Formats: sequence, structure tokens, C-alpha cells
Amino acid sequence: MSIKFLKDSKTFFLTANETSYVFKLHENGRILSLYYGKRLPECDLSQLFYVEPRSFAPVPADAEEEFFSLDTAPQEYPFFGNGDFRSPAAMLTFDNGSIVCDFRYISHEIKKGKERIPFFPQTTGTKNDCETLVITLADNTAKAELKLYYTVFENLNVITRKVEFINNSEKPINIDRALSLSLDLPDSNFDFINLFGSHCKERHIERIPLHHGIQSVESRRGASGHTNNPFVALARPDTTEENGEVYGFSLIYSGNHLCLAEVDQFETVRVQCGINPFDFGWQLNSGESFLTPECVMVYSDSGLGKLSRTFHDLYRNNLSPLKYRNASRPIVINSWEAAYFDFDEKKLFDIIDSSAGLGIDLFILDDGWFLGRNNDRTSLGDWIPDPKKLPNGLNAIIDRCKKNGLKFGIWFEPEMISQQSGLYKAHPDWAISAPNRPNTLSRNQLVLDLTKPKVQEYIISVLSDFLTKYDISYVKWDMNRHITECYSDYLPPNRQKEFHHRYILGLYKILETITSKFPDILFEGCSGGGGRFDPAMLYYTPQIWASDDSDAVERMKIQYGTSMVYPLSSMTAHVSVVPNHQIMRVTPFSTRSNVAMSCSFGYELDPCKLTEKEREEIRNNNAYYKKIEPLVLHGDFYRLFSPFEGSTCAWMIVSKDKSSAVMWYFESLTAPAVPIRRIRLAGLDPEKNYHIAELGKSFTGAQLMYAGLALPVLYGDFQSLRFTISV
Repeated sequence: MSIKFLKDSKTFFLTANETSYVFKLHENGRILSLYYGKRLPECDLSQLFYVEPRSFAPVPADAEEEFFSLDTAPQEYPFFGNGDFRSPAAMLTFDNGSIVCDFRYISHEIKKGKERIPFFPQTTGTKNDCETLVITLADNTAKAELKLYYTVFENLNVITRKVEFINNSEKPINIDRALSLSLDLPDSNFDFINLFGSHCKERHIERIPLHHGIQSVESRRGASGHTNNPFVALARPDTTEENGEVYGFSLIYSGNHLCLAEVDQFETVRVQCGINPFDFGWQLNSGESFLTPECVMVYSDSGLGKLSRTFHDLYRNNLSPLKYRNASRPIVINSWEAAYFDFDEKKLFDIIDSSAGLGIDLFILDDGWFLGRNNDRTSLGDWIPDPKKLPNGLNAIIDRCKKNGLKFGIWFEPEMISQQSGLYKAHPDWAISAPNRPNTLSRNQLVLDLTKPKVQEYIISVLSDFLTKYDISYVKWDMNRHITECYSDYLPPNRQKEFHHRYILGLYKILETITSKFPDILFEGCSGGGGRFDPAMLYYTPQIWASDDSDAVERMKIQYGTSMVYPLSSMTAHVSVVPNHQIMRVTPFSTRSNVAMSCSFGYELDPCKLTEKEREEIRNNNAYYKKIEPLVLHGDFYRLFSPFEGSTCAWMIVSKDKSSAVMWYFESLTAPAVPIRRIRLAGLDPEKNYHIAELGKSFTGAQLMYAGLALPVLYGDFQSLRFTISV
């Protein structure tokens, strides 16, 4: 069993593979944290909770210890108003205006497996690989209950948490704050790590020491956003890729989020993750319940690399229920940078014909294919093929793909609406807008109000009809702006703060309905590139366009940072032309290919303009990628050189049985008098002999990992090397 309740010490002992998480039922009915870290044998850790008199620390009236205070106690789920002045996990307002809560232990239940909640992304588990603890707390005065859910994965260093609020009273309760996780750690000697960025510069690793007060990352955009991914980690200052302690926290949510770490006056740290309480509220009526998103906790005692590989295994195997979660992905070619809006049937035929014989599996028709869509000012919502561009209809394009041995994919932006569209003329009230306020445009478009059931039903109906009518194998689901004028006339005035969360719930309903109805279609997520790259979207779209920036050098940082949490197969990466369309950099074709092929692979270019040498290189690359794709899908990822620490970058993937691997090395800028670099590989079996195809030589795993491999001096900027390794 991975979850046990030790009756003598009243201790909950959770064991997740090599990790232990321990908390105690205190005599006063509160749940107090004791330990989270490397696996321990079952034991009584009660002595770790030590009461010390502290000035200005309020003592509850029913405290059995003289100096017990909620302001210093390490709590599993703290509230505000009765003695704890640190950041609360939740805040409720009752009908009399009071915000004081007092939830105490009532009961607990340990269950095999994990219950699946419809229309709500979550990790998945069976009775064979996980157990779930449900602790019920009650505030008898308020007649409210709280359920704390802990799911423990037996073969992974993973524990997930979520919270359910239940109103058993006759009057509404307003939820003002409802975080998914709160964790109190006994010291603050950590660095705070987050994934920061912007459009075309997503998920760069940022690492700074914790300081007193609150450090946080959040989104208020209506989406997880380009700027702050819903992930944070606390690492010991000496933690490296392969050594040291680190705790990681990943929220399975696509909307406004908050992840914070608070260092208090006694040098303890409180970590919290969940729905951003900014502009959030939820009216919980009598008999109703409210469930928070799930948050994943991962502990590693062997550095950031092990933390990442644990997240990768979880999100590859225990997240998406869809067919393509671990299935082979097509090598694609996308029309966007080849043509943008400027194409007709002949142009598309030329691209498709020119893609034949290159080892490409699928052609994606990106933005611009629907009624009147000649620029980004019109037509969103009018999902009808444009007869001027496609006089013989969409089937002519699909048939041309089939003739050339290609499958067909298409771009949609279902959540958006243009003011110049038939849909807006018919239903202007379906666009999000505030009463008597002008609309704010972004990319010349508005957002549909997904809080409205009619809008949800419309999107489901239109997409279902379209995907039934045409032979489509791939859908790129985009979202190219964030939400302003946050208001819905579907909601009464006292429930407007529910808007953002209801929008996300509406999105999940649409996505789950469509992906369930069309299980053989591969759905790719996108939001101006990586603006909604989060675990909840991966639940429905097993791969996400990592960034609109396809420049190889920028992609090194983007993909390196994204790999902190997300598996390689979840990132879509394409080879594009030079000068690069985003930043005009010129890089070698081989480097662009090497950067992209460590992810779900494809091309963003016009094949009609390729030289014969480039076409041959594409054929070779595609054949090579098909050989290594099992590594991309299932292998263990090791980061060797960080692009954030110099002009070099290196990473490698190793098969689970350590029989094969591939390693890439990149140099951004050349320099005179450079040293002969040695690179130490990782993840291999030290006892095995490995052959490196590109060198025609064999080495032991011990040689490659401990002594390293000498790299040749590379001349010219933006060069790269690839090494194919096998026993």
C-alpha cells in the first residue's frame, strides 16, 4: 500500500516510489505537515512538530499546547482569519459577511485507483498504479465541508492534490480563493525556479534565491499565457541537473493561475498553487460543490534532470486518455510560412506536389482557407471553405494530398470571432464585451463567450459537422489573443467573478466532446505559439506548437526550458527557411533540423523553393527521424549544456533499456582559440559497450559518462553535431 494511516501516532504516511510525504492529525482536529522528501521507512515523526513560544503568535482558545499557534504551525490547508497571517489556501465569505473559517478533521478514506472527473483535465491512474486518500474536514458553524484529495503514484515520485468545497448549509457561500495545493516546508534555503517568457520567447528558465515575503508567478490573461507557465520549483542552491534536492509543482489548468512561495519571519516557506484569486469568485449554493484543478508535486533528490524525467513519464503515460498520447506522430509540412494568407488552389497543389517523395506524412492547411479570410481582420467564425481560393472545394486539396501519399490537416481558431464575419452579424452578443464599454481588439479579433451554453453548442456542432464531412487527420487548434472586457450577460451581476473559470470549463467541455467524438484525429494545441502550453491542454492536444519563433537558436532555449516539465513529444518543432521570418537570423539547414527533430517534427517552409541538396537533406532527415522517433516518444531526456549559461547547448535522449541514444551538440557563436571541449554523456549503462555511428568508434558507457567525449572544433556560427549511439 502506498497510503497508510498509523493509528498510534495519528499519522498519514504517503509513499510515492522513492518519496515520502507525511502529515499528522493533531489533537485539535487540524492537519499538520511533518515531512516531504526522500523515502523513509514507516515511523513516528511527531517529534518534528515542535511548539515554541513566539511573540505576536495568536493561540486558539481550544489549544491543548500552551503556545500552539496557527501562525507557526505547518498546515496542510490553511485559512485566514483565526490566527494564521501567512498566505491562505482558501478564503470564504458567509452570508453574514464573516470570512472566518475553522475546518476540522471528520474522517478519511483510502481508495485504490483514481476517479475520473468528466470535462476536467487530470492525471489518470488505475487500481494497479495509484491510491487516493480523501480527508474530509468540516466547519460545523458554517455547515461546510472540505475534501482534501491526495493521489499517490506507486512507481513515480508523484503526488497530486486537489480540493473540493461542499456547502451543506441553506445559504450561499462565496468562495473568494480556492487554491489546489498548500505546502509548508521547514526552511527557506531554496532557489525559486520558474519558466518566464513572452510571445516568441516562451519558457525561459529563471532561477533566483528565495527572499522574505512572497515570490510568485501568475496569469490574469484568461489563459496560462506566454509569460508565466503554471509551474514553479524550489531547488537547493547547490542543486544541479544531476545532483541535489528539488521540489516541483505543476498545475493542470489553462486559465488564470497563481504559484507562489512565501518566506515568513521564522524562515519557513509556504508553497501554493491554484486558480488565481485575482478577479475570481464562486457562489456556492446550498447542496453544491466546487472542485479545484489538480496540482502535481514531484520530489527529486538527484537534481533537476530527475525531476524533469519524472514529469515527462507522468505526462506521457498518465495524463491524456487519447490515442496519440504515446503513438507515432506524422512528420508534417505546414502552409503558414510558405504562403501566409496569400494562396490559391494552384499554390496549395504546388506545395503538396513538391512535398511528395520527401518522407513527409501530412500537409497542414493553416490560416486563410475560410470565407473571405485574406488577412487577420475578417472571417473568424465563418468556417466555410473560401470558394474564391478553393473553387473546387476543400476535397480537391484533400484528394491532392492522397494522390501524393499525404494525409490532410487543417487550422482552426474556434474560440475567436471577427467583427467582419457572418457569425458576428448574426450573434454580436456572443462576443465577450462589457456593457457600455468599447471592445478592445487584439490581432483584430474578439473572443467568443464560452460561458454561454449556446456558444459551446455552436462550436461543437460546427466542428463536428466539418470533421465529419471531410477526411481530416490533424487539427491545429489556435488561440491568438487574451481576454479583455471580462463580462458575460449570461451571468448575473453577483456571479461575474466566475467568468474566467467558467470560460475555461466551457473550453474543456468543447475539447472533450470533440476529441472524444473524433479519436483518430491528432489535435495540436497552439496559442500564438506557446501561449497556452500547460498540462490541461496536453490532456486534449498531445502536442503543442512550442513557439511562433522557429529560429533554431531561440528554439534551443525554448525547448530546453519547456523540457523542465513537459516531454519532448509534447513540443512541436518545425524546420523553417532562412533568413528566419521572426528575427531574420541565418542558420545552417543541418542545425535547424537537429534542433527540431528532438521534438514532434515537421517543416514550416515552401518546398517549391528548395534546392535539390536541401531536398536530399530533408529525405535523409525524415528517414533518420523515423528511426529515432521511439526515443522522442518514450526515452529519458538529459540536459547536458545549458543555452542559458553560454553559447553552447547539448542534450540527449536514452532509451529506457539503455540500449540506444542520440545526442545533439550546438554552438551559437564561434570564437578564436577555443578549448577542446569534452562532453560527459548521461543515462547510459556504464557496463555496456556503445557504438557511435558518426565516429565509427565504440566506447564503454563508463568512458562516455565519466571521461567524456572530445568534440571537434567547429568553425562558423550556429553549428551542430549529432551522435547516434547504440549497443
